[in-house]
Amino acid sequence: MIPGPFLLYLGHSTDAVGIKTSRGLAVFRPDDCVGEWRHDDSPLTLGLPRMGVAEARAAGARTLVLGIANAGGQMEPALVEDALAAISAGMNVASGLHHRLRDVPALVRAAADAGVALFDVRDPPAHLPVGTGKYRAGNRLLTVGTDCSVGKMYATLALRDAMRRRGIAADFRATGQTGILIAGDGVPLDAVVADFISGAIESITPARNDDGWDLIEGQGSLFHPSFAGVSTGLLHGAQPKAIVLCHDPSRPHMRGLPHYQLPDLATCLAANLSVARLTSPDVQAVGIALNTIKLGEDEALRLCAETADRLNLPCTDPYRFGADPIIDRMQTCFDISTPAMTGSA
Repeated sequence: MIPGPFLLYLGHSTDAVGIKTSRGLAVFRPDDCVGEWRHDDSPLTLGLPRMGVAEARAAGARTLVLGIANAGGQMEPALVEDALAAISAGMNVASGLHHRLRDVPALVRAAADAGVALFDVRDPPAHLPVGTGKYRAGNRLLTVGTDCSVGKMYATLALRDAMRRRGIAADFRATGQTGILIAGDGVPLDAVVADFISGAIESITPARNDDGWDLIEGQGSLFHPSFAGVSTGLLHGAQPKAIVLCHDPSRPHMRGLPHYQLPDLATCLAANLSVARLTSPDVQAVGIALNTIKLGEDEALRLCAETADRLNLPCTDPYRFGADPIIDRMQTCFDISTPAMTGSA
């Protein structure tokens, strides 16, 4: 486990989507976050106290989390200098970037001299198996997306919390750097060798016979040319009983690819169901999760209602408005009992 409390790094970031790891920790582990570190040229904020490393260390922070993402996941020189400053202040450093902390000699030397640790979150477990597609018992839900970074992790965590409030056993299975930092475990799927992607998901969602649900965080999109391979392996390895399609209606085009338009929701949902049927022939769509953060409340509610009517599926922003409509559909489709329904404690 990465020692908390955390100082969340924004650095020089200007891309609101690019700080999703820091934001995810601020939202889902607020008690473990003492502040944010951003430079004057960053207009972004998480609403936390703004601190440098000295202030954060005095406030109890034990780890600087480099909670940013960029194309290729590389560490720019300015980021390395800031990490060195945190190490000099006696803090550990955690990163989910593809460029590993351990591959920067200056960071390795400084951490050894200071007696602190470097945590590379995007390290997959050793000896992952190749997927088999063999039937395994259990209930699994997978969130999928029209694009990357549309709110799949938020939707998955909101679904978990809504199910638990009804007394349904539900566990979040993290597949990305932010989810792993929040949950404390998982597999960074985009760092897994392609042949082992489906096997990695099989390994973190083994057979279960307790009527509980594994809720698996989706990655990428079948319609994103850069990341569709990860999405395909995830669909096969998850062997999902249920799928929730996530979408950001304010997105003008595929993230990072202005020459690619977003897919139609019905087309995207049909494609995901088709791919999932290779290992889960009876998979069902149980809802649409919209990320309406950029919309006013009235517009967001109207869009959810219109989408539900058009696709004949419950539609909500599960983080903003709650996941109950989707849970209602799941209980109907899969005859899920709750303590309140059965009269048990």
